[in-house]
This record gives sequence, structure tokens and C-alpha cells, in this order.
Amino acid sequence: MSRISLPYQAPDVSALARLLKREIHAREDKPGHVELLNILAKAAGYRNFQHLKASDAARDRLAAPQPEPEAVDFRRVEDAARCFGADGVLTRWPARTVIQQLCLWRLWARFPADRDLSEREVNEILKTAHAFGDHVLLRREMFNQKLLDRTADCRVYRRIEQRPPPEALALIRGVRAPATTRAPAAG
Repeated sequence: MSRISLPYQAPDVSALARLLKREIHAREDKPGHVELLNILAKAAGYRNFQHLKASDAARDRLAAPQPEPEAVDFRRVEDAARCFGADGVLTRWPARTVIQQLCLWRLWARFPADRDLSEREVNEILKTAHAFGDHVLLRREMFNQKLLDRTADCRVYRRIEQRPPPEALALIRGVRAPATTRAPAAG
């Protein structure tokens, strides 16, 4: 077993001594190194030594400083949002590549997660998501930007699960698809 340095604290030294005495005297042979570690861990309130190690590792992870959130360039988000109509449909394809990528993330959010889709289903999603008549361009760009994956024969597509960049998250949250309206109840 490799050496690990773990802090150890028993809530009650007297209870620890009693447990050690009881465990050692209950055995016919002397406990080994790992068995002693498990006895000490149990005395401190853990199930076993592995539980003690896992708890210590979790404490270290939680104590580690959290990374600063990335800054959002709201000017880019605003530029990308102008490409969408009030109904959440992409009305025009932007000229700037960085804005195109943000718009593709918004379309990516429309695809169901963890589900295989046929090319026809992908086309239908894209046709309802844009108004300038080039779903093939959008499908190809989503594949090129690694937002969609497809089989070699292009018959099955799948959304690639990943965390969008901060600007894309802001755009996804800011440009909403319209809520489906329900027909009034017959009465």
C-alpha cells in the first residue's frame, strides 16, 4: 500500500481506546495493517478506511477555489440575438463566423439530448428553426462545428452533449422558442 497522509481525528479518545481494545482482543490473531486502518476509521465514525479516504478527498475538492466564470461578451450575444425573430426562429445567416457559431448553439439547444435522429428528423427541426431556406447549410455547419455527429452513411444523427460556451448559454437563455398554444377547451 502506498503511503498516504490523511488527517485523523477521533471524536472521543476514550471510545477509540475501548474500540481498539475490544477489536484486538476479539481476534485470535493480530490484525494486519489494513485491518488496523479499518478499525481506526470505524472508531472515527467511518464505515472503513476507504470511506475515510473518500471523505478526505471530497473535503479537499470542496475546499479548492472555484474557477472564475468566463466573461460573457454581451455585444456578441446581442449581435447573434438580432439574427432571430421574436418567435425564436433564425431569420438570417450572419456574415461573421463567430456570430454564426453562436447561432448554431441556439439551434443545437432545439435538438433532443441522447437520441438518434434520422436525416429527415434533423431537417424538420432545422426547417422549423430558420426562415431563410437553407437547412442543408445549417446541418453541415452543425456537423463541422461538432454540435451534431452522424454515421458514415449520414443516416443517423445525434446531438453531441457538451457544455456551451458562456456567450452561447446567454443566447440560449435569451432567445426563447415560442410556447405552444393550447386550443381552448370545447364547451
